Amino acid sequence: MNNDVRQFLLPHIQRLQTYQGVDSMEVMAEKAGIPPEKIIRLNGNENPFGPSPKVVEALARYQHYNHYPDPEQRRLRNTLSQYLDVAPESIVAGNGSDELIDLVLRMFLAPGDNIVIPTPTFGMYAFSAEVCGGKAVAVPRDENFDIDVEAMVTAIGPNTKAVFFASPNNPTGNVASQAQIRAALDTGVPVVVDETYYEFCGQTVLPLRQQYPNLIVLRTFSKWAGLAGLRIGLGVMDPGLAQTMMAMKPPYSVNVAAEEALIASLSDRPTLLRRVRAIVAERDRMMGLLAQIPGIKAWPSQANFILCQLPEGRGQEIFDGLCRKGIFLRYFGGGRLKDYVRASVGLPAETDAVVAALKELMG
Repeated sequence: MNNDVRQFLLPHIQRLQTYQGVDSMEVMAEKAGIPPEKIIRLNGNENPFGPSPKVVEALARYQHYNHYPDPEQRRLRNTLSQYLDVAPESIVAGNGSDELIDLVLRMFLAPGDNIVIPTPTFGMYAFSAEVCGGKAVAVPRDENFDIDVEAMVTAIGPNTKAVFFASPNNPTGNVASQAQIRAALDTGVPVVVDETYYEFCGQTVLPLRQQYPNLIVLRTFSKWAGLAGLRIGLGVMDPGLAQTMMAMKPPYSVNVAAEEALIASLSDRPTLLRRVRAIVAERDRMMGLLAQIPGIKAWPSQANFILCQLPEGRGQEIFDGLCRKGIFLRYFGGGRLKDYVRASVGLPAETDAVVAALKELMG
């Protein structure tokens, strides 16, 4: 008898390539052979300041961790409604924006269907499409990583069930124009605009939602509010879509700690936005320092990271050298991004350490 239970897996699940997330500090420290507190962790686009002090106070004060969250997200949706100036019926909160990407695709995508994405972009779109048995149709960006909107529209076929834009785009840091997004919306296909890094650029397509019921906008509290570990994101969409998503999502996917942290964060927006401005200023300083290193091309970014092109054929060597020094950036080892790294914006001392290490490794 064949006792291998994997024989019952769906074929597309058997073929699935795991999405590579960010290792823990302990794993990074073990790789580098140094204590965790000496690691410079700039590979996850995380907020170096952490959450608002009001979040820590709220989580310590909360008394009902033994109770399930509200499956209808009433308090959450009402709070987000005031923050976004959007009706609560149009909002769904999720266990990070990753869950919302998954839910969107499970609403629309059947085996054999596809999504259209301008590449390179955030890997979760293609990964989540493959989990559904679909695929991602990649439309290459131009030499400046800008979107070829004509090719995007041409790539939309009868089996296309969604188009995804990250704006600012991860990992290139550039923003999709409203004209580019409108061109996709005008096809009538659902268009998902992932505004994970909105607070660092201030550009949004939320005002288009009244004109385009096929527009879905995603946001997160991971980056600007420093809540990456608590996993809280949100989607704004047509109320009918939101109702469907609420009906199909796991009832308790947003935990009570994340809910309390979001509400506390919004009560301390001035502090968090001051930190956002500090990150933007440090991004610009980092950009200037990287531009002074011969052989490295740093791409302009409107997010909290910078994409860097290293000398051809030396990407792995330089990345490994950084890791040995306890500096972890995100390495892209193939395709269009062969010999590229993405550096999150950290604290000034971390920027200085990265720049010094790159100068030394570049020779």
